[in-house]
Amino acid sequence: MNYTKKLIVAPGSRVRLRDFDPAFHGKGAAEQNADEELAAAKTRLGELQRKMYGDNQHSLLIVLQGLDAAGKDGVCWHVIGGMDPQGCKVQGFKAPTAAEAAHDFLWRIHPHAPAKGEVAVFNRSHYEDVLVTRVHQLVPRKVWERRYDLINEWERLLQVENGTTILKFCLVVSKEEQLKRFAERLDDPHRQWKISDGDYKEREFFADYLDAFDEALERTSTAQAPWFTIPCDHKWFRNLAVANIVAETLEAMDLQYPKPTVDLEQIRREYHSAVGEEKGGGKRKKD
Repeated sequence: MNYTKKLIVAPGSRVRLRDFDPAFHGKGAAEQNADEELAAAKTRLGELQRKMYGDNQHSLLIVLQGLDAAGKDGVCWHVIGGMDPQGCKVQGFKAPTAAEAAHDFLWRIHPHAPAKGEVAVFNRSHYEDVLVTRVHQLVPRKVWERRYDLINEWERLLQVENGTTILKFCLVVSKEEQLKRFAERLDDPHRQWKISDGDYKEREFFADYLDAFDEALERTSTAQAPWFTIPCDHKWFRNLAVANIVAETLEAMDLQYPKPTVDLEQIRREYHSAVGEEKGGGKRKKD
């Protein structure tokens, strides 16, 4: 399956997540092969990311947004975990602090944009300011409406000024599967820490969030920063889809390791000389 072509939100297209199938897993994908395929995709990702780190000409920003329990943390564990932490960082954005709220909404975001050679992952992002703020009416409509254009301009700035490629993933889970995952958290001591006081309160706004995502995707999926709608009822498919889209994007960059900045022949001579000295020294010690 061509995950990129299948799941991309084409710029200018109409989005209706109410009609989207969160349980989609494609005709060619099979759960029994998912572990092996994901392992291969993660190996591929790791190799490409290390090459980008060495190339130091490109950067990649991965945005993870989604409904509660869709699997933002899961993607970080099972997909992003295949990358070398030396060149990859994950940043989450929760409710702004008083100091952050006293600035423009992008003020707290920009310092976490990736430098050349880096991958940055936003686990929740600047899109909270056209999603949560809209659904809960935290700011007037005229405020959050103008933010779509500001977001597009900021993402274009990253692309033009720093060669940043941006991939945005909208993780979509059904209301039924979401409730099932909430139950799993209650029964699993290793997941109980993820339970929030707002989990069930937010479910009351499930349809409102879908509407908010619709407009955000329609107005901010651009050629330089496209959105992808990821079906998340099947975790294995979610992980495979994201991993393959990221890998395909990195491969399209035509990444190259930089050429050595030293005289390799001279270094080889020094190496062989050092080896000879070690061997000679070893014989003297033995004698």
